[in-house]
Amino acid sequence: MTDAFASADLDEADRALINGLQGGFPVCDRPFSETGNKFGLSEDEVISRISRLCDEATISRFGPLYNTEAMGGGVTLAAMWVPEENFEAVAELVNSYPEVAHNYERTHIFNMWFVVLTENPERIGEVLQEIEQKTGLRVYNMPKEEEFFLELKLEALAEERS
Repeated sequence: MTDAFASADLDEADRALINGLQGGFPVCDRPFSETGNKFGLSEDEVISRISRLCDEATISRFGPLYNTEAMGGGVTLAAMWVPEENFEAVAELVNSYPEVAHNYERTHIFNMWFVVLTENPERIGEVLQEIEQKTGLRVYNMPKEEEFFLELKLEALAEERS
């Protein structure tokens, strides 16, 4: 069993939802009801289980992935070197921008990496410049040069007991 699920107390229905919903979610008037029918659960039980799995951090998120650029927006990966003693304050400032989707600390010369998603591509430069001005630290813009699709699915398995 992977570390992500090692401490999770998952029953068969939880595992079925985690494994089954990674391949897609119905687009219809009652998607939770349709999902319940597929897994032998009620609509309310599907909603309750997904909420609990998110609340317990068994799953990190539940929701759609949008192609920001196809919708006319902008997306980039940015990196900074932040002195350790200022890391929390800078992270708080960076995270205060609604355009910042993810922010991660890394063991690297650039120890802060974050994703910026904007309604229009021009806003990316504005956000990065504002962060530079407010922190006094250089922000490195690392836009993608090429896109690849990787279909990553992590299977929740039943724990083997000796």
